[in-house]
Amino acid sequence: MRLGPYTLATPLALAPMAGVTDRPFRMLCRRLGAGVAASEMVTSDVRLWGTKKSRLRMDHAGEPEPRVVQIAGGDVAAMVEAARLNADAGAQIIDINMGCPAKKVCNKAAGSALLRDETLVGAILAAVVAAVDVPVTLKIRTGWDRDNRNGVAIARLAEAAGIAALAVHGRTRADHYEGAAEYQTIRAIKDAVRIPVFANGDIDSGAKARAVLEETGADALMIGRAAQGRPWIFNQLKHFLATGATLAPPALAEVRDIMLAHFEQLYAFYGEHAGVRVARKHFGWYRDAAFGGSTRPAHQDPDRSVAPERDPDALFREVRVAESVSVQRRLVCEWFDAASAATTDAPGDGGQHGPEWRRRAVG
Repeated sequence: MRLGPYTLATPLALAPMAGVTDRPFRMLCRRLGAGVAASEMVTSDVRLWGTKKSRLRMDHAGEPEPRVVQIAGGDVAAMVEAARLNADAGAQIIDINMGCPAKKVCNKAAGSALLRDETLVGAILAAVVAAVDVPVTLKIRTGWDRDNRNGVAIARLAEAAGIAALAVHGRTRADHYEGAAEYQTIRAIKDAVRIPVFANGDIDSGAKARAVLEETGADALMIGRAAQGRPWIFNQLKHFLATGATLAPPALAEVRDIMLAHFEQLYAFYGEHAGVRVARKHFGWYRDAAFGGSTRPAHQDPDRSVAPERDPDALFREVRVAESVSVQRRLVCEWFDAASAATTDAPGDGGQHGPEWRRRAVG
């Protein structure tokens, strides 16, 4: 599909997520099949851009096109300035956040809080589109709450303002991330506008991806939490949508290599002190995706003692408190060896089990 002047290799986008979609993770997901990946949300208050966090969020060095920066705010002039400065700095698409449900964002009349003020929404969108020469996209939810699903009205305002594409999360702001996403509103939005629509929410498998596309009529899909610890999901979805066949997850050795390479990029990007801390949360997500949580094999008595150097759960806890790159790197390798062994020593299995057995055995 096309997004402004850019042709996406796949109709699959990585959703912008604060604290997650930094440059190393965006580049990893792009390499593993995402067609586009937006930055973490950047405040429109340029007075805060001098912080290290903001500078890193606007760092797109080496990223493939199109480079997308997401901005958030509730003041028209501030949003215009933020859009212009980011476009001047190399952003090729500006994405406007009107979907974040976090209190600290909504309390500042930004994110999904803006959905309550359609007049202000229209003013922000029109002003930002007019201010920059790059495509402007918009991320929204279906409405403020279940009694006020005004996503169709917002979508029409967006199209009238010249927004190039729209991403819709199938929950209201009041829902946060609770309950199941609903797709009827996304269908109504798609039927109401001619611009490309990305459907977002609870898409975690090829079968679900196809079902959401069929139910919503959307042009593309946006993947958020399902990519945490599972960046290869984009290749899996792409394969299923193209062939109807399920692509097996990477072998454990490949998961290890992906994870270790990712961590090396985090260390280089953030530096040692922050890098090991950012890696900790990704480590937990990789563990959950590859091993289903605890890595103690199902056949093992939980009260049975395990040598500490071979207990993957103990090693996991050590990784989570490691303070240096060298220690964390070593412990991650030791943990992966121990965790892999724990999933291949079930009596009678001979190590010839697939990923479904792995999830059942250790979940």
